[in-house]
Amino acid sequence: MNQEQINQVKNYLLGLQNSICTALESEELHARFIEDKWSRREGGGGQTRVLNGDIFEQGGVNFSHVSGFNLPASATASRPELANRQFEAMGVSLVIHPKNPYVPTSHANVRIFIAKKEGEPTIWWFGGGFDLTPFYPFKEDVVHWHETARAACEPFGMDVYSKYKKWCDEYFFLTHRGETRGVGGLFFDDLNEGGFEHCFAFMQSVGNAYIQAYLPIVQKHKNTPYGERERNFQLYRRGRYVEFNLVYDRGTLFGLQSGGRTESILMSLPPVVNWKYNWQPEAGTPEAELYETYLKPQNWLQTIEFINN
Repeated sequence: MNQEQINQVKNYLLGLQNSICTALESEELHARFIEDKWSRREGGGGQTRVLNGDIFEQGGVNFSHVSGFNLPASATASRPELANRQFEAMGVSLVIHPKNPYVPTSHANVRIFIAKKEGEPTIWWFGGGFDLTPFYPFKEDVVHWHETARAACEPFGMDVYSKYKKWCDEYFFLTHRGETRGVGGLFFDDLNEGGFEHCFAFMQSVGNAYIQAYLPIVQKHKNTPYGERERNFQLYRRGRYVEFNLVYDRGTLFGLQSGGRTESILMSLPPVVNWKYNWQPEAGTPEAELYETYLKPQNWLQTIEFINN
C-alpha cells in the first residue's frame, strides 16, 4: 500500500464525516455539531464532532488517524503475526442517541489498519459496518435497515450480505445477558481479499449506506408522542449499550489500549442512562416484545423475499 492510496482513504473518510454530519443536522431546527480537533503524543490525531439537540440527545461522529510503534493487545490477540509492528489506523466512527424512544440508537464505523515491519511485507485490512438498536421497534424499519445493508453488499457478491449480517449478529451479542444489542446490520473485519481497490470500494459502499438506512427511520418517528414509561425504558435499555461498549467492543478497547483520546473514545456512551436491579418486562407489553421477538438473530428479509417470490 502506498501513500497515494492512504490519502485516497483519508479524503473519503473526511468527506464521509462531513456528509453524515450535514444529514443529521438537517433534522435539527437549531442544534449544530461542535468540532474538537485533537492530537496524540504517540502520533496522529483527529477531529471529534458532537451534537446535542432536540432530535438527537447526543450524537458523536469521530474521524481519527493515529499511528504508533506497537499494536495493542486488542489488535494482536487473534493475530500474533502483528506483534512488534508499527501501525497506522484511520477511520470514521459514530454513535447516535436520539431523544425520542421510538427512534433507534444507531452505530456505524469504517476503518483501515496498516501494520509495518522493516524487511517484511506491509499488512493492511479494512473493517467496519453499521447496526441498529431500537427500544420500540417496527418490523418495516428493521426490514428497511437490512434491505439497505443488502443493497450495499450486492455489487460485491451474492453471499456478502449474509456473511457480514451473521458476523454482526455474533459480534454485537452480550454473552452475559444472552441477547443481541439490537437488530444487527453488517460487521466485517480483516478485509484485504481482492486487492486495495476492491476492498476500498466495499468500505465506501458500507459507509455511504448508513445515512440511507438510518435517516428515513429518524424522519418517520422523531415526532411520535411518548411518555415517562417509554423514556424510562429507553434509559434502562441504554445500559446495555454501555455494557457492550465497555466490556466487548474492539474499537473501545483498541482506543484505550493504544493511548487514544478518552473523550473521543467514550463519546459512544449515552448522555443519560439508568440501571434497575432485576427488572423484567410485563408479559404482553411492547417492552416484552423487544426481548421476545427482536433481540434474537433472524432473517429479517425472509418476509419480503416470500412476498416477492
